[in-house]
Amino acid sequence: MGLMRMAARTAVVAGTATAVSGRVAHRQASKYDAQAQAQYDQQQAEAQEVAPADDQMAQLQNLAQLHSQGILSDEEFAAAKAKALGI
Repeated sequence: MGLMRMAARTAVVAGTATAVSGRVAHRQASKYDAQAQAQYDQQQAEAQEVAPADDQMAQLQNLAQLHSQGILSDEEFAAAKAKALGI
């Protein structure tokens, strides 16, 4: 009778250890997924901030080139520059 009790106890302990280990692994995986998602979201936000600045710079360079070629007057250039900068 003692041998059956010891075998049953061992099975319960092993099962509990497996369940706890699985839960811990699941929590860690969820935590790492959340961190990876947060990092990805931050990178995307930074990329979106850089893109408009690059686009704005290209637009200003184009306006400066048109101004230097005499296509835009000083007043037109200043108005277009203010519009491009959102002023």
